[in-house]
Amino acid sequence: MEVPSVTIRFGTDGWRAVIADQFTYHNVRLVTQAIANYLGEAGLGRREVLVGYDTRFAAEHFAQEVSRVLAGNSLAVGLTASDVPTPVLAHAVLHRRAAGAIMLTASHNPPQYLGLKFIPEYGGPAQSDVTAAIEEQIVRVQRAEASGNMVVRTLDLEQGRRQGLVDTVDPRIDYVEHLMSVVGTAPLSRGVEVVYDAMYGTGRHYVAEALENLGVRVHRLHDRRDPLFGGGAPEPTAQHLQELIRAVRSRQGALGLATDGDADRFGVVDEDGTYLTPNEVLAIVADYLLGVRQMRGSIVRTVATTHVLDRLAAQFGVTARETPVGFKHVGAWMRRENVTLGGEESGGMSIAGHIPEKDGILAVLLVTRIWAEGGISLRRRLAAIHERVGPATGRRVDMPIASDEVKRRILDHLASQPPDRWAGQRVDKVVVMDGVKVILESGAWWLLRASGTEPLMRLYLEAPDAGLVDGMEREVRQLVARMGA
Repeated sequence: MEVPSVTIRFGTDGWRAVIADQFTYHNVRLVTQAIANYLGEAGLGRREVLVGYDTRFAAEHFAQEVSRVLAGNSLAVGLTASDVPTPVLAHAVLHRRAAGAIMLTASHNPPQYLGLKFIPEYGGPAQSDVTAAIEEQIVRVQRAEASGNMVVRTLDLEQGRRQGLVDTVDPRIDYVEHLMSVVGTAPLSRGVEVVYDAMYGTGRHYVAEALENLGVRVHRLHDRRDPLFGGGAPEPTAQHLQELIRAVRSRQGALGLATDGDADRFGVVDEDGTYLTPNEVLAIVADYLLGVRQMRGSIVRTVATTHVLDRLAAQFGVTARETPVGFKHVGAWMRRENVTLGGEESGGMSIAGHIPEKDGILAVLLVTRIWAEGGISLRRRLAAIHERVGPATGRRVDMPIASDEVKRRILDHLASQPPDRWAGQRVDKVVVMDGVKVILESGAWWLLRASGTEPLMRLYLEAPDAGLVDGMEREVRQLVARMGA
């Protein structure tokens, strides 16, 4: 049997590739046919499948092709009327009791990328059993095509509409109503002003309007569609939010907010123009939910995310859970038990009562409410948290590595011969969950993981002070240099 020429991996965030290279109409049709086959075998073929898209180049046209294939397989299709955030589509899956959704997005990636993400019927990231089944179906479809069989079934969209298979849906009203019930509908104090950077993405239809309904005055940046994202990537990191930082410092607003391309990640700038890391924001939100709202569900974080969350959980008497990297693992816990806050250091967050998917819109609205109700800056609030549970300084470093073989050798060495001491401290614990994580007696820790898509190893560090972070990083670099030689 002929081996497919293009390998399509359908991981946690779906399949992403460069437009016109591997992300082509032909390949999108193949992947959609595979999903249609999966839904049929899973017994979900009688329920509606939603289709949405972000603001990337030709995303709406790819969404139409997806809809044609689904309709060609006699599946009912709900195609969104315009570009839509990933969390909004995920909520629509639950609200409409759909079989799932296909989202055309590459999230925060550079503009030359597009992607296809499948959201199962539970309204969160697809778990490994689902993505493995879809990948198996993709290979079957590719092999059938290579053998000359016609396996992709399509139907003209207008014909699909006449047959009642294709409908236009607008999930906005239902999502906003639900979101406000989670965030709180009470108006915020008069005079609150923020600057919101939509980063040319899908959040531009949601964040500013929701804030204005709470009585907030919003100054908008980049709130139009631009498939080139202003020449950068729609990723809400300090590097990409310099214009937002300048706007806050020039007093155009007293708080800076941002969402990424598909609005599932967040960025926050405090009133003095200081960028707050996602770890710092997660700590502030967790403290608010546990302390002010008196929520008592567990705290769930990925292995690369701040341990301040664990210390807050202990202070308030709730369980803290650690998962591998990827919000799908956090979302799985949110479907299993009452979770006050689920978060990851890359800017993903959800809370109890909301969808088991990360939501940047939720995050920035919650942060605005916390800031407005608290009467103090976010940095002062964070400092108060550190006074109670201990300080924390974090860092992430990307380390170029020549080959996958070198990555494996380094991680295998650390796992089989874990160190007894590091940066002058006794090693308290070594966790081999996702990469290798070394926890010191002071509570400081570092994690080394291999990137699955880039020639990199990612190093995450956290300690009570920057000096210890420096020392831990220095010794990791020395180890990597020795092992990679």
